[in-house]
Amino acid sequence: MKIFTQFTPALRFNLIALFAAGLCFWAGLAAFLPVLPLYIESLGANSQQIGLVMGSFAIGLLAARPRLAQMSDLRGRKRVLLMGMSAIVAAPIGYLAVQSLPPISLEGVFWGQAWRVDLAILLMMALRALHGISIAAFATAYSALVVDISPPQNRGELIGYMSLVNPLGLALGPALGGYLEESFGFVLVFLTAIGLGTVGLICTSQVREAQRPASQSDSAAAVKSLFWRPLWTPRIRIPFLMLLIVGLAFGSLSTFVPLYIRQLGVDLNVGLVYTAAAFSSFGIRLITGRASDRHGRGRFITFSLVFYMLAMGMLWTAHSAPMFLFAGFLQGAGSGTLIPMIAALIADRSQPDERGRLFGLCMVGFDVGIALAGPILGLMADAIGYRAIFGFSGLMICLGVLIFITASSKDVPHSLRFALRHGRDVYAIEPAIKPH
Repeated sequence: MKIFTQFTPALRFNLIALFAAGLCFWAGLAAFLPVLPLYIESLGANSQQIGLVMGSFAIGLLAARPRLAQMSDLRGRKRVLLMGMSAIVAAPIGYLAVQSLPPISLEGVFWGQAWRVDLAILLMMALRALHGISIAAFATAYSALVVDISPPQNRGELIGYMSLVNPLGLALGPALGGYLEESFGFVLVFLTAIGLGTVGLICTSQVREAQRPASQSDSAAAVKSLFWRPLWTPRIRIPFLMLLIVGLAFGSLSTFVPLYIRQLGVDLNVGLVYTAAAFSSFGIRLITGRASDRHGRGRFITFSLVFYMLAMGMLWTAHSAPMFLFAGFLQGAGSGTLIPMIAALIADRSQPDERGRLFGLCMVGFDVGIALAGPILGLMADAIGYRAIFGFSGLMICLGVLIFITASSKDVPHSLRFALRHGRDVYAIEPAIKPH
């Protein structure tokens, strides 16, 4: 971490405040991973309804990500950071209120079919979407701000260090949430998340933005018209697709692992699965960020997909606590490599004034995957069981590996070199990576 000694005291303080805010954000968000599916079930929801509520998280992401990514480029990163942290406080307040509502059902007829929906489930979908808006705002602006202040030759290293807020938060949050729920019930989990979000708001208020170069395209109309266009270009299309496929797998894990463990009768605090993932994610980020600056991003993205594939395969065959913990460890290694590598890859392939939009656009793929995973795999779970959906997710990741190693560059030979060796990224704008 010698890179931090090169910074001024003001910049180091800025990074510390930003890191502390990110840690509070991810810990508060992750505290719900082992808890929320069980809480939704306690409201009377079945597997498909649980999937719909959990998938609403990605609906909020999808609805907000384009506009918030544009806003971070046009209006500044800090404004968007504050919006995300405010949502992380508001959502658990809503969760607390839902459980005190009397049982109310809405009934009607649609296309000749009678339907009945519990008001509590509808409200949980809306609140879960609000939770999704929080990550659309905070994660996008956080990554863009870190890139803004990163020297190109050390970009992967600094992104790797600053992205440690994710695994640290995912280590603390689920273990804390699982323990509080088992010992004291749901209410204390929600109050703890509110407290973490409040501390995060205070830290975020101390963050100062870096000066970014102005661009002639920095107008609302221009940015809006350009947001989706890069998706059809080679530099963005494959990263978007990889995040879409991984989003499906992550959505199945975050939604159904708590229910799967309970169904099998495994004696395990579900939060420890996410904690195992966080520890491996933390460790691997210390290595891969700096290594990718020297050896290229492609091979590390390939490794991350393989880790995800192995994790899904382990969940498919899991029947004991150690197997679930090892699956979490593998998934953490995949996540801890993939997201920072995609952020660094997009930074290599973009101009400073478009980084927020392009990273936000790529992350829309992840959002779509999570949005589809909840309702679609929830329906599959009712029909074929939880075990089968993890096998299906593993097959999807296997397909993603094949696509990446054959289509990540301008042709198959270049793709193989980029994805498996240390081939040059032909789409990079800045020569941040020097292949050896």
